[in-house]
Amino acid sequence: MSSPRVIVQILVTGAQIFGKALYEAGKQAVKNAKHSPQGGIASDITGIRNATSMSVTDKLTREHRMTLDEAHLILNVKRGEAMEQILKNYEHMFKANSPRPAADPPASGSRAGKQPAAPEHSHYLQSKVVRARERIEAEVKLAQQEATLPGESQRSGDANKSSSPDAGSS
Repeated sequence: MSSPRVIVQILVTGAQIFGKALYEAGKQAVKNAKHSPQGGIASDITGIRNATSMSVTDKLTREHRMTLDEAHLILNVKRGEAMEQILKNYEHMFKANSPRPAADPPASGSRAGKQPAAPEHSHYLQSKVVRARERIEAEVKLAQQEATLPGESQRSGDANKSSSPDAGSS
């Protein structure tokens, strides 16, 4: 066997092995993409992915990137709890994750030469708290709109009934 022929055989064999591995990886990726996790609470994105209908609640879930249950968990409130309690919990959580006011640095104290302390606040958690409050407020606003709409449609229906005899006689 000549050396160029051996090199070509090695390259062809390597390409076949690489091709098979790539094919198997593609099959596994498709299988992983089709799989949905069973535990809905384990992933906050699961609720958003399941919000596929065109209902108003699903629209709010997609808009706020958070389910109503997740918002209640973040603010540590139960469904149907008074808005005052929700706002109280919101303010507490917001302040707990806010940056502390800057203290005057000591001129020459025990911390001289040491690295600055790590921040004791989380912008990420603070933004989650704000979005949780916004999500609950949007749901309450929706419930209030739904409560007023049936009354208005009944009134407009009564108005149509009273005006229909006049329209029929003309």
